[in-house]
Amino acid sequence: MNSTLIQMTLLMACGIGWRMLRPEGLTADQTRLVLTAFVYYLLLPAMVLEVLWTADIGLHSFQYTILGVGCIIFAMLCIWMAGTLLKFEDKRLGAMILAAAFPNVTYLGLPVLEQTFGSWVRSVVIQMDLFAASPFLFTIGIIIARHYGEDTTEKPKSVISFLNAPPFWAAGIAVILNLNGLVAPAWFAGVLQKLSAAVVPLMLFSLGLALNWKTVIARNIPYVIPVILIKMLLMPLFAIVLVSYLPMEGKYKAAAAMEMAMPSMVLGVVFCDRYRLDSALYAMTVTVTTALSLITLPFWHGVLINEFLK
Repeated sequence: MNSTLIQMTLLMACGIGWRMLRPEGLTADQTRLVLTAFVYYLLLPAMVLEVLWTADIGLHSFQYTILGVGCIIFAMLCIWMAGTLLKFEDKRLGAMILAAAFPNVTYLGLPVLEQTFGSWVRSVVIQMDLFAASPFLFTIGIIIARHYGEDTTEKPKSVISFLNAPPFWAAGIAVILNLNGLVAPAWFAGVLQKLSAAVVPLMLFSLGLALNWKTVIARNIPYVIPVILIKMLLMPLFAIVLVSYLPMEGKYKAAAAMEMAMPSMVLGVVFCDRYRLDSALYAMTVTVTTALSLITLPFWHGVLINEFLK
């Protein structure tokens, strides 16, 4: 696990170095926009299609949904109670709910879990993302952002319209092909594999580009601490308890629960900007929880190994 995190850290450090050096005058934000669009519209759909086409789709998928949605709701309730009790401002509380509830399932979860457990875990990660985290984010997450922030668009989009995205289309096609027993031609499977191979390093590099220590400011510390406690401690604990009741093999329990121990997702800052929540607070939370995850992830990995793989 430690070797895996060292590799992940070095790839993220390349992104951090790019932010500092700005080769060819390209800023971190400019570079990240291009890379994330490339991954989101081409590479990630290719990986989704490759993995779900041959995955074991059935009861496992429903269990991943139960685990992911259950943990997200639990974290939302915890941070909402803390924010209400401490009387946080709406724009801060909205950002804190997004930061505490939604883990970095794909951009960090995929490379960490794949290096730790093996290539079989890709199916777990993608199903946790596409059948639980992302649909919940693009529906309930947007509703929460609108409630605590401001929607200045003249005709706000329906939350369901956000599910009209390449990874979801790829997932739908893959599930249809899978359930109908169709087999991918060797040449097409080879193309998908080559595109999929580029996902992990580009995701980690993009994550490094997104980390910015200038966002870490003292006045936001009281707001970040509750998020850290919920995201890095309570949410993984709840995941372990919940997954223990699900009838799946031990290695799948360990991998799925570890997804819930991931730091705050990067994508949330887009929603904070869009709905005028506290983007600086959210960015600081992403940076701090990602740094702390280098310590907490080995701990939770050890706990999960002892609990489900002993």
